[in-house]
Amino acid sequence: MLVRCDTYEEVVSSFSWQIPEFYNIAVDVCDKWANEPSRLALVYENEAGELQRYSFAVLKKLSNRLANGLVVHGIKRKDRIGILLPQCPETAITHLAVYKIGAIAIPLFTLFGPEALAFRLGNSQAKAIVTDAGNLEKVLEIRDELPHLQTVIVVGGRSKDPILGFGDLLAQGSSRLEPVATRADDPALIIYTSGTTGNPKGALHAHRTLLGHLPGVEFPHNFFPQQGDCFWTPADWAWIGGLIDVLLPSWHHGIPVLAHRTSKFDPEEAFHLLAKHNIRNSFMPPTALKLMRQVPKPRQRYNYNLRSIGSGGESLGEELLDWGRRELGVTINEFYGQTECNLVIGCCAEVMESRSGSMGKAIPGKTVEILDESGHPLPAGEVGEIGVKYPDPVMFLEYWDNPQATGAKYQGDWLLTGDTARKDEEGYFWFNGRIDDIITSSGYRIGPTEVEDCLMKHQAVAMAAVVGVPDPVRTEVVKAFIVLRSGVSGNIQLEKEIQSFVKTRLAAHEYPREVEFVTNLPMTATGKIKRGELKRKEAQKQLKSKE
Repeated sequence: MLVRCDTYEEVVSSFSWQIPEFYNIAVDVCDKWANEPSRLALVYENEAGELQRYSFAVLKKLSNRLANGLVVHGIKRKDRIGILLPQCPETAITHLAVYKIGAIAIPLFTLFGPEALAFRLGNSQAKAIVTDAGNLEKVLEIRDELPHLQTVIVVGGRSKDPILGFGDLLAQGSSRLEPVATRADDPALIIYTSGTTGNPKGALHAHRTLLGHLPGVEFPHNFFPQQGDCFWTPADWAWIGGLIDVLLPSWHHGIPVLAHRTSKFDPEEAFHLLAKHNIRNSFMPPTALKLMRQVPKPRQRYNYNLRSIGSGGESLGEELLDWGRRELGVTINEFYGQTECNLVIGCCAEVMESRSGSMGKAIPGKTVEILDESGHPLPAGEVGEIGVKYPDPVMFLEYWDNPQATGAKYQGDWLLTGDTARKDEEGYFWFNGRIDDIITSSGYRIGPTEVEDCLMKHQAVAMAAVVGVPDPVRTEVVKAFIVLRSGVSGNIQLEKEIQSFVKTRLAAHEYPREVEFVTNLPMTATGKIKRGELKRKEAQKQLKSKE
């Protein structure tokens, strides 16, 4: 835990890592608090506004029951378990149960379509999946493609061969369990991240990754936790930002979390939740903040009392930061990281100046530098790639079943982020751009290859290229350049059909919001699409439109 000091330099000098040899996430975030029967862990508000409250003691019993049920049905240590659920108690209970038996959790976004799910479950060779009635059909549609998927567990249903009921497992399982004695370096979860030259890659994280995240949560949330803190984020728990930036670190400190997420973010509802549940801390992606800024006079209409807000994914800009101070009553602390190595740069308004456009300074305990092409640190002011010094407990173990990609992620003792930036004389980092073609839209990182592959499956498409184009609310949106098959004409109807085709097969945030039908695509001599050229032409179009 960070020591509260007067300056950034004092915070850094006072920090030291303490990573035990044996460590289990579930024991740390749940079981250690269960001897306080009334200690609140989770408040769940469903879409109908109904409330459920869970203590750590209750979560321990429920997760023990589920863990025993999983073992009875053949799940063992290091087996992979998909979790296809929204923000709800069953999601958290499943994570705890999986960690307790030494298995590996695979968080899956509920808006993923069948193809996106099939790849992730197939690549990880998942042995089981826990889902709900709303997503069960997608799982059953692809089950024949997944020979390793032996067990399907559904929330809200009864056991009926070949499906197991989540409630039935809880009812049948014993509440007594001795969790597996996992080492800090033992694998705990796989979070899939988008790639630019192939399919999504599974970032395999150890149990220690939670401990590695802690300073990156405590620092931007102004020395979290403080008396009366309560955390909520609209970010789904299937993403690292919802799961390990909010839920698990809050529970590490015994702090309650609000669970509530609708299929579409509603800024009015967000203010309502902040006030109703006396939320003191929140992780708000930039897009959520931009939408909330459009709500007129929120402080006059909602009685909220925030202590900290963290945000990451893009620079917020001075206007949005000023709005946060004026309407939210806090300085929004920005931070930076990625799925493989999260929360390594950030701000803390209590000990450092917040500078518009800057990502902040290195999080205490992290060594972050700007590297040249040879992997050597550059002088202040020069642009290079952001590198994080190895070892660091937050770093992923490897890309699942992808040693080549794992090797390419490192250069000497540095993990390479693929992002370029500069660091000034005072240690502030200033983002420059991506080295690859990753698209950042509404806080999601989207790899163009997966979208292009899906487009190519449409019967009208001969060739496709996908890039990110600027958007005032979402940072970027996906734009597809499509060469149609001979004899097919492009029109509005076909454009909408193609958009729906991708949306239903991958995910709603990945479909191309813009489609342009073209006669050819720029290619290299070896036949690779020049996405950079498409982006440059798009930028030129936007400049001309402003003239």
